[in-house]
Amino acid sequence: MKQNAEVQKSRHDALKWTVAVILAALAVVGNSYFADQAMLYRVLGVVALGLAAAGVALTTAKGRDLIELARSSRKEIQRVVWPTRQETVQTTIIVLVAVLLVGLMLWLIDTLLGWAMSGIIG
Repeated sequence: MKQNAEVQKSRHDALKWTVAVILAALAVVGNSYFADQAMLYRVLGVVALGLAAAGVALTTAKGRDLIELARSSRKEIQRVVWPTRQETVQTTIIVLVAVLLVGLMLWLIDTLLGWAMSGIIG
């Protein structure tokens, strides 16, 4: 019984995905077809068809999973302990100093190797 329900859902999902793809294709084709119309009208048409396609896609099983993922991500972001301004500035300074030191070391090695090679080659 459960398998029949899943098969029925997958058939509906396939139909919904087909409708979403058709709506997106209509937005692209319509934008090209109505190229002589004002940009505002074309943009509004593309946005309307894009929103309709997204709305249809979000009603599928994958769309519902995406919505659930977004909700979970939002909850997780609220639990993150963000660094203070002082910690951010200190970390940035440490990274900049480290980059400068490594850059100077690489320049020095390159200069010494270049000097040695020019001495060997003549």
